[in-house]
Amino acid sequence: MPQRIAVITGASSGIGAATARRLTAEGFHVVAAARRAERLDSLVKEVTDAGGSATAVPVDITDDTSVAALAETVAGLPGRLELLVNNAGGARGGDYVEAADISDWQWMYDVNVLGTVRVTKALLPALEASGAGTIVIMSSTAGLIVYEGGGGYTAAKHGTTAVAETLRLELCGRPVRVIEIDPGMVKTDEFTLKRFGGDAEKAAAVYRGVAKPLTAEDIAECVAWSSTLPHHVNIDRLVVRPLAQAAQHKVCRVE
Repeated sequence: MPQRIAVITGASSGIGAATARRLTAEGFHVVAAARRAERLDSLVKEVTDAGGSATAVPVDITDDTSVAALAETVAGLPGRLELLVNNAGGARGGDYVEAADISDWQWMYDVNVLGTVRVTKALLPALEASGAGTIVIMSSTAGLIVYEGGGGYTAAKHGTTAVAETLRLELCGRPVRVIEIDPGMVKTDEFTLKRFGGDAEKAAAVYRGVAKPLTAEDIAECVAWSSTLPHHVNIDRLVVRPLAQAAQHKVCRVE
């Protein structure tokens, strides 16, 4: 069998890095794509030292030329592209709509929605040519329901969810399945800290009192499970929350 290739965007940290580690354990040659080259190189060394196989490709998913270079690199690898994990995304700010920072909203849409579309367009021909392609789109529970102070992020993630649903309809009858994963509260080193501009107190308050928020490894396990099922099995949408989070506004916090 030819080497199976998986491309993961946003692979330099958090869910993306955890997914890269997990998929190499499944036998994929992982193309770890993100902006921070040094972190990618460190990740590739880690997984190869552990017996896995990976390639680092610096990429800016908001730039057409950069994404085209990613696709060219993937095309030059031995094997076939079977899996794309559109993981790159992010949030900025927590302002109410009346005080919205338009540049933050623009960035969130560019990364979460247009970045996903750009990478999918570039790699879809190779995924289809494999005869057994899978596209995982990392959205969020924020793509299913809104909350105060989250207008920009929820709007972007609703857009990401719309892309996933539309793509599944458009690819019906072709050998590419589309899986949407919607995590709830996932505690990683960077996501919330970046959202609040490095304000550690604001970032910590999001998870304060939550006994066991999800981890990046939890979501990586979901990616691995859903994408390695027999190809005729399509997990359309996987909503994943920690036990302490019953809904977006219902979280058990202990003092």
